[in-house]
Amino acid sequence: MPELPEVEAARRAIQEHCIGKKIKKAIIADDSKVIDGVSPSDFVAALVGKTIVSALRKGKNLWLQLDSPPFPSFQFGMAGAVYIKGVAVTKYKRSAVNDSDEWPSKYSKFFVQLDDGLELSFTDKRRFAKVRLLEDPASKPPISELGPDALLELMTVDELHGSLSKKKIAIKALLLDQSFVSGIGNWIADEVLYQARIHPLQIASSLSRESSATLHKCIKEVVQYAVEVDADCDRFPLEWLFHFRWGKKPGKVNGKILLIYSNPFDKKKKNSFYR
Repeated sequence: MPELPEVEAARRAIQEHCIGKKIKKAIIADDSKVIDGVSPSDFVAALVGKTIVSALRKGKNLWLQLDSPPFPSFQFGMAGAVYIKGVAVTKYKRSAVNDSDEWPSKYSKFFVQLDDGLELSFTDKRRFAKVRLLEDPASKPPISELGPDALLELMTVDELHGSLSKKKIAIKALLLDQSFVSGIGNWIADEVLYQARIHPLQIASSLSRESSATLHKCIKEVVQYAVEVDADCDRFPLEWLFHFRWGKKPGKVNGKILLIYSNPFDKKKKNSFYR
């Protein structure tokens, strides 16, 4: 599932390549499971002739601010992805469509051509995403119900510890709760807990202030690093747990062999090394 770094990579690509350009043409999929609450024809009519002013994000949600409302918003779901023709945009690997596929892809749900010829598409292979047309996306669910953004609005250590002390729930489940902190999904939660040496099933309220401070540090470092490298997992540090998730076997990252030989949440054992 795309998480904050992948969505932020998409936002930055749109911000860099699409801002100030007018939408000349739009194609919206006839798929009411993904296109939520508006007909394709009404969606197209609301887009054509508008200028893209900004690309905004909170958590795993992205929306385009146009020169007048309504604005298109994107909840990425399990496999949502942004493509800009001719521009490399990092996608969650399970979201990606082949470069050799037709353009726009048969999985495209939202497609626009801009006045300089640039083309942008939002695809969803698994149809769990939601694409909406809203007067003010930030004031409507799901964005209005999100907790602080893990990159832009992270709680202070004291705020985090105080909030954790009231939660009688496993710490990983809490980190996945988008109303608690937004943008963290499975791989980030696993990574920060592994680096903080906190078991994912430990009850949040049982964490000491020291552990809360370490968790805060790891959330900040993991999210910031992943964003800095545009969510390109091949550029993640070799010692990150990410390289061993989903039952991955020992292999190579950037030409270096990585091995794993113990439970990654065993505090007494080193979990991996490379050579």
